[in-house]
Amino acid sequence: MARTSSAAEILIWVIAATLAGCGDASRAAGPPPAPVVKVEPVVERDVPISAEWVGTLVGYINAQIRARVSGHLMSQDYKEGSLVRSGDLLFQVDARPFQTAADQADARVHLAESQLSQAKAQVSASQAQVEQALAKVVQDEAQVKRAEATQRQTELDVGRYTPLAERGSVSQQELDNAVQGNLANLATVASARAAVLNSQASVTQSRAALEKAQADVKTQEANIAASRAALADARLNLGYTRVVSPIGGIAGFRVANIGDYVGPSDATPLTTVSQVDPIYAEFPISEQRALAVFRRWDADPRAPRDIELQLVLADGSVYPTRGRAAALDRQVDVTTGTVLARGVFPNPGNVLRPGQYAKVRAVVEMRKNALMIPQRAVQDVQGVNQVAVVRADETVDVRRVKVDARVGSLWIVAEGLKPGERVVVEGGDRVRAGQKVRLASSEPAEGSARK
Repeated sequence: MARTSSAAEILIWVIAATLAGCGDASRAAGPPPAPVVKVEPVVERDVPISAEWVGTLVGYINAQIRARVSGHLMSQDYKEGSLVRSGDLLFQVDARPFQTAADQADARVHLAESQLSQAKAQVSASQAQVEQALAKVVQDEAQVKRAEATQRQTELDVGRYTPLAERGSVSQQELDNAVQGNLANLATVASARAAVLNSQASVTQSRAALEKAQADVKTQEANIAASRAALADARLNLGYTRVVSPIGGIAGFRVANIGDYVGPSDATPLTTVSQVDPIYAEFPISEQRALAVFRRWDADPRAPRDIELQLVLADGSVYPTRGRAAALDRQVDVTTGTVLARGVFPNPGNVLRPGQYAKVRAVVEMRKNALMIPQRAVQDVQGVNQVAVVRADETVDVRRVKVDARVGSLWIVAEGLKPGERVVVEGGDRVRAGQKVRLASSEPAEGSARK
């Protein structure tokens, strides 16, 4: 009897367990709860579009320092890698040969000046001789006139005495004396005229001597000019033995060693000084981008040329001071299809150096009324971008969208969405089209579409 009672109890427990299992199965077959998703709205705003290029920093001025005269390098007078000012002494070339040449040129100048003084003195003497000769001509011409007057008087006496002597009014002796006196006066006139000719010849000779003296003065003046030019050249070469920096900037390592024979024909410079404040950043931009810039400038001549630039350094840090676009090169590189652009950045602390790698960013376009959604809302399904949109009735609509540029953590959507629509940003991989969802409270992170 006891065994029968135990078997009945076991049967009752088995039936109860079976019924309980059937109850759980019926409950498991019911509809699952709606998934919870986070959404954010599609926002519309004006968005600046930035572009980024890889560039290299270049000195604002890169001055190659070369010796301008040939000689042995005697000393280095700067610290490599240090800041130098314009006019600072960098190197010293042996100046002794050039000092000797300058001294010789100076002596030649003094000699030429002395010769010029002598030539000028000769001019003064020649001028005096010309004046004396002219005075002698005047005196001789006066003597000729006096002789001619005397001769005319004696000629008149002869003419008057001749008829008187024939009549016997005067003696023959008196007539002969008159004739002889007239002949003597004729000779005196001839002699006086000859003296005039001689004096005139002396004038001619004196003037020739004066012209020669004046020519000598011009020659000596030319010699002085040439000597002074040679002296200036010698002093210039002497000054070139001091190799100074033409600009202020950072001086690089020296290439030549002390004692080397250097000169202007050397293939390599002694060193290079780079002005780095400000400093250039050079970067290639595509031909298409350059063409768009040129067209914008052509369409609007008042469009800004000095675009603001941002510099990202090799360690990823952003240079704190912004720069400005400076220029585009004159031609397109046929091998790369790019145009070299140049921006200029202030560099007061000399942190930036020529040759550094850097990225250059710039706002190249302002996109008006752009539709923005977070990047995490977009799913790539076999190369197709899809977005889960929650309708007003809290059902899901899966749409294909076309994304454009990326701005931070946001996508610009070109097609497929409207302003204000809600897109799933968390839980989108757990929903399907037409499914009803529950919305979780969602505070968008910094940089999201609600920013």
